[in-house]
Amino acid sequence: MMAGARPMPTLEKLDLRTELGIAAESLPHHIAIIMDGNGRWAQRQGLPRVRGHEAGAANVREIVTHSARLGVGYLTLYSFSTENWNRPIDEITHLMRLYVEYLIKERAEIMDNDIRLVQIGRREGLPSQVLSELDETARISRDNKGMTLCLALNYSSRAEIVDGVRAIAGRVASGELNADQIDDRTISDALYTAGMPDPDLLIRTAGEMRVSNFLLWQISYAELYVTEVLWPEFGKNDLNAAIKDFARRHRRFGAL
Repeated sequence: MMAGARPMPTLEKLDLRTELGIAAESLPHHIAIIMDGNGRWAQRQGLPRVRGHEAGAANVREIVTHSARLGVGYLTLYSFSTENWNRPIDEITHLMRLYVEYLIKERAEIMDNDIRLVQIGRREGLPSQVLSELDETARISRDNKGMTLCLALNYSSRAEIVDGVRAIAGRVASGELNADQIDDRTISDALYTAGMPDPDLLIRTAGEMRVSNFLLWQISYAELYVTEVLWPEFGKNDLNAAIKDFARRHRRFGAL
């Protein structure tokens, strides 16, 4: 091995027939997860809310690694919405500290599992240290060929659509694009997720029956799966159950 070269990834893929009892073509290519229930988990344990966020952050590793080993192509995690800025400042400060710790601590795991990290959401407003560590992890993992881990951080789907519309309007105003040329692909390419496939499966933990301003354009045809399990307790067996449920569904996309 040349000096300075990193070791080859150690990821061992799981056999889907053995692990899930499904064929490879039944595996969702893109899974999106609304990670809900950290606060309720802490409350049930008699702990402060920040302990729930710590438990939730620790749980991310198991789900990310298991998804990569299954062969999932993209995993998008809704980790912090623009609405979350309305929470108490102490809780926000703790959450931002957890992001920094995660991005540093999990670099080796990300590289060992050949994962590429990307972020969607507005960068404005995020602390400089979060952006610095986020950019560094994205930089060192950008050539990885395995699963893409997409963190929706400081994310709002409505804001994403507004930003996309502004970009398209700018192209029209400059003469680069005619208004009658705008189609679905034009809009998709103007969103934060440009170049990524739309989610096949959207999972929401903690039983809430709403999508909370998450990937509103992209989940138009996603299969929805809601579980009562709180995020800190959502393990690989729960993810397997969601995927097996997905594999049993017949996706018609409006047809018969």
